[in-house]
Amino acid sequence: MKIADLQDRRLSDSLYQFFNHENPAYRRDAVLAFASIQDTLAIGSLANVLDNDTDPLVRSAAAFALGQTGTMKSFDALLAALVSEKDNNVKRELIEACGKTSTKENAIKQVKEADTELREGIAWSYYRLGLRGVADSSIVLSANQFLGNTNNNETRLGAAHFFARGPKDISAAETVLQKAASGDQSPDVRMAAALALRKINTQLSLNVLKTIIDQDEDYRVRANAARALQTFATSDMKQNLFAALNDSNQHVGVAASEVIKAIATKDEFAELVTRARAAINWRIQGNLFEAVLKVSNDKEITEEIVRLYAQMKNPYGKAALLAALGQSTLAYSFINQQLHESQIPVIKSSAATALFSINNHKEFNAGMQKIFVDIYKKAFETGDPAVIGIVAAALADSTLGYKKIIKDYSFLYTAKSKLSLPKDNEALQPLEAAIAHFEGKKVSDEVKNEFNHPVDWNLVKTIPADQKVIIKTGKGDIIIRLLVEEAPGSVANFVQLVNSHYFDARSFHRVVPNFVIQGGCNRGDGWGSEDYSIRSEFSMRRYTEGSVGMASAGKDTEGTQWFITHSPTPHLDGRYTIFAVVEQGMNVVHNMEVGDTILKVELLK
Repeated sequence: MKIADLQDRRLSDSLYQFFNHENPAYRRDAVLAFASIQDTLAIGSLANVLDNDTDPLVRSAAAFALGQTGTMKSFDALLAALVSEKDNNVKRELIEACGKTSTKENAIKQVKEADTELREGIAWSYYRLGLRGVADSSIVLSANQFLGNTNNNETRLGAAHFFARGPKDISAAETVLQKAASGDQSPDVRMAAALALRKINTQLSLNVLKTIIDQDEDYRVRANAARALQTFATSDMKQNLFAALNDSNQHVGVAASEVIKAIATKDEFAELVTRARAAINWRIQGNLFEAVLKVSNDKEITEEIVRLYAQMKNPYGKAALLAALGQSTLAYSFINQQLHESQIPVIKSSAATALFSINNHKEFNAGMQKIFVDIYKKAFETGDPAVIGIVAAALADSTLGYKKIIKDYSFLYTAKSKLSLPKDNEALQPLEAAIAHFEGKKVSDEVKNEFNHPVDWNLVKTIPADQKVIIKTGKGDIIIRLLVEEAPGSVANFVQLVNSHYFDARSFHRVVPNFVIQGGCNRGDGWGSEDYSIRSEFSMRRYTEGSVGMASAGKDTEGTQWFITHSPTPHLDGRYTIFAVVEQGMNVVHNMEVGDTILKVELLK
């Protein structure tokens, strides 16, 4: 508790005393604290732990903490330790951390075929290099060897994600990726490999993706295959997407509709209209109508959507239709009316976003810009933090040219005076950027939350190490197990909110197919928070299927919002706190849709 409290208060100097403690568990926790603090002044002390500590778990923690700093000085310490390290598990962590800290791939290119841990480390180090955009063609060639079935799941998974999120040119891996996407025994590997195929625009890759959409038993793989089709500009590919709209799992249909929205052309206008009108799922319908207006600024369709909006009862459905209207310059007056008349936050913020979209429309002209100056100024007067943040981002966009015509921008300072940290962090960031833009300055300081919510240790003492929580929804129950030993501050915060019934009757406001479901927003649109923030608590635990993490707007900005992952999401590792894992009810998680209600959340006795 003392170590965790020092971590929470970011007191680096006080943590060093535990680096030499006789208890290796204390040494490990003190070292691991720097994965969250990320103090570059601690690099030398962490390097000393790597060189001298006798416990491999402590050395692994030091390697992870050094990787979290992302500096060349950290890389030098990691590389030096790699030369003398004997324990393969520690080597594995050292190698992956090297991928987070340097462009010097030479330290991780060679691997013995028999060393499973090292192969994992190499694969994941390649992934980290790929995320940072520093993996070259030689890494692409080398990574091929890690996708074969002779490698364990973790190695194949790291390689598949490397190809999915790494370099653009991965054509050298075409054959192994096609094989992995269509035939790997792990759906986690298949879904990452399928997404990677979007970078290899060949007929063979297209055929593999089509087969996956038709035949793979896991909806997550089908959803990723649908996303991958976005880069294939063929008419028959579009028919596969249209067919996917009717997939047995709504998330595949949503993913397909998002791709259709991105790639639609005037040639599909008639079919888009027909399918939009026939769509049963409101989210798919909204995406398809957005595609319709994107290819044609059609007056009749705009009016049809306005009529549908009036009939729609679901506020999230209304928000989807507002997003569609954001593609029509004819709709700005109606959208602006909804922004001011509606008392529902998700409609207000969606209306503001739709206005911003119209502002980027190819038919938006100088006459409309003058009208939008008044629209934006009145939007600031609403005092709604989400509206302010969205509109501020529009004004800060130099390509839109508002700096030339708005001479008195004092209304920005008026809006700023009504916002406060940490509650309005996400609105203040774009607002500060807008002020800097009009003043011709760089944003001087990043908007940061002050430490204002220490851990309630008396509450932590009452939480068992295996405490479970039930999340009751209209589609079934989800049971999660809290990780109080790993993230005591986040768990205490969550338990406080549960005990006050904070989450009861709120919605899952965000659902991204094969990524996350997210809840805990007091507004229901993702912009909500309370007047406090807690610290990030990063651990060596990876994001897998059913990980429960804290949503944030950056390090140390967590509050009330949390999410559950549909599948492995390694780009979140070490960046978002994991405070719980799903024990039962993943089928319910996979079935959640935007707007589904959280009936009640309570601790299980």
